Amino acid sequence: MDEATSLTLGISNNPDSDLERNDGSQFLMNQTVRDFSWTGLTVTVKDRQTKKARDLISNITGDVHKGELVALMGPSGCGKTTLLNVLARRPASTGAKVVGETYVNGGKVASRSFERMTSYVEQEDTLIGSLTVRETLKFAADLSLPSSVMKRQRMDRIITLLEAFGIQMQSSTLVGTPIRKGISGGQKRRVSVASQLITCPKILFLDEPTSGLDSTASYEVMSYAKELARLNNIIIIASIHQPSTTTFQLFDKLLLLSGGRTCFFGPVPNVNSYFNSIGQPVPKNTNPAEYLLDIVSSDFGGDKDRAQKRVTEIQNVWSNSIEAVTITRQCFEQIRQEKEAQKLLTEDLSRPSSLRITRALLHRSFIKSYRDVVAYGIRIVMYLVWLRLQPSQEYIQPYVNAIFFGSAFMSFMAVAYVPAYLEDRATFAKERANGLYGATPFMISNFLIGLPFLFLFSLLFSIVSYWLSNFRPSGQAFFMWVMWIFLDLVAAESLVVFVASIFPNFVISLALVAFMNGLWMSVGGFLVPITILNVFWKYVFHYIDYQAYVFQGMMVNEFSKRNYSCGSGCHCMYQTDLASQCQIRGTGVLQNYGYATGRNGKWAGILVGIIAVYRLFGWIALQLRRS
Repeated sequence: MDEATSLTLGISNNPDSDLERNDGSQFLMNQTVRDFSWTGLTVTVKDRQTKKARDLISNITGDVHKGELVALMGPSGCGKTTLLNVLARRPASTGAKVVGETYVNGGKVASRSFERMTSYVEQEDTLIGSLTVRETLKFAADLSLPSSVMKRQRMDRIITLLEAFGIQMQSSTLVGTPIRKGISGGQKRRVSVASQLITCPKILFLDEPTSGLDSTASYEVMSYAKELARLNNIIIIASIHQPSTTTFQLFDKLLLLSGGRTCFFGPVPNVNSYFNSIGQPVPKNTNPAEYLLDIVSSDFGGDKDRAQKRVTEIQNVWSNSIEAVTITRQCFEQIRQEKEAQKLLTEDLSRPSSLRITRALLHRSFIKSYRDVVAYGIRIVMYLVWLRLQPSQEYIQPYVNAIFFGSAFMSFMAVAYVPAYLEDRATFAKERANGLYGATPFMISNFLIGLPFLFLFSLLFSIVSYWLSNFRPSGQAFFMWVMWIFLDLVAAESLVVFVASIFPNFVISLALVAFMNGLWMSVGGFLVPITILNVFWKYVFHYIDYQAYVFQGMMVNEFSKRNYSCGSGCHCMYQTDLASQCQIRGTGVLQNYGYATGRNGKWAGILVGIIAVYRLFGWIALQLRRS
């Protein structure tokens, strides 16, 4: 397959024809996006120190045509990512006020339609490391392509994209995790872009696509993007910091920013002539991108006042230039075509059904889970260490200790699930921002896929720990123990989901989950029996402590129907009706802890309620928090 063929993603190059796949069937939208323009974009926030309004970007106007690759460039903090987010209709900044308009084919397009025709590749590669390259593209297709696209057509498209980006040889290679090495950084960037091209977006936004790559890998990634834009009539807008000369020359247009204002917008070949005309000629044998960044930056150097004066002059010259006036006039001429643009609003923008999306998420989570050594493998080993106990009074406290370990410590080790969930959440945030699905299918699939794994842990743990520790030898008691362990683990992972949904930061989530589990251990009834627990801790925390109900249930399971020997001297630690027989009835131990029998159903119901509340709060957090 030659280069031109491999990079053609099944989209007609005829500007007057429909967008179609190679098999001739319609793909999402019929109308070609010929141009994308924006006028007067301004983002204003309140300065934290002065409390006055401050513009992050100010009065930005521009237009891009099909097949063009555009660079947003400028010094750090100039507003590149803010502008890219505004163009992509994403939140610009917390509490920001946005004015200005964006147009497709000269007309306004509803947000839902705009989401369907665009894709956004974030600066960080939010890929699932335990999936292969081919699986990453497969699930991107399953989550975005309508049900009318047949399986064979999906696979053909995936193969086309693998070949288009030169990653077909890595199709069976894992993306890579901190434990398992995968593909290179440049290849990850290509996989990120390829996964967003599954739906044939008409406009593609790339946030720092060359971040963390060397010059060779950067050129490689952008050259693929260039060919994709040209051969498939895609508009690609990329923020980029400091490209090499060869990478810079790949771009068709440059939007140069400084301090949130435009310093230049136009074709890259016109850069030299324009800056020559304003008295800032680009020196020969110099990387023009580096030179432009130098002259529009005022943050570094000896004379900052002079540098700021130069930047302000460049901004003012551009504002009054013929080029700026021409661009504004062209944008407003295109806006007159709004009637045609309304066809985009009414096109078939179908997505997979909620059931299909949930099934795809379940399948993806299943693959990730059984390959994720960190989330589950290490925990299995830690859970299988036990000592054998005897049914005599000197072992009563070790039995209680073992029960506490079986409940509290196992749930505490759910902190190992934090990084796995944060990876899933980051993938969800990216896919939701691209309009693929919402919080409901994600939360449902995340909950359901964990159940079989947690039940398997509970069973493996119980088979070893229960019989090796010599707990009450009864089949019914064994399966009751399994039930308590299972509910304990489900509640613990639900707590992780709740906390990490609110605080999607590894250190914060880990610390909070560990703290909360430590608190539950303290008030659960083992360290301080419920009979003497302080009233405040009892009524504020004990009754919402899932570990407390698991501990009670496991204590009743062991002691309610078992007797223990008082030893050779017949000095019984607990006085019960069996003292004359030199034995201790297990219910005497339960009375000491303040536990009653016959409440298993009530405790299990409360645990299910706690699990539901954690998941509900996690869902609400995902709904409210958009990043």
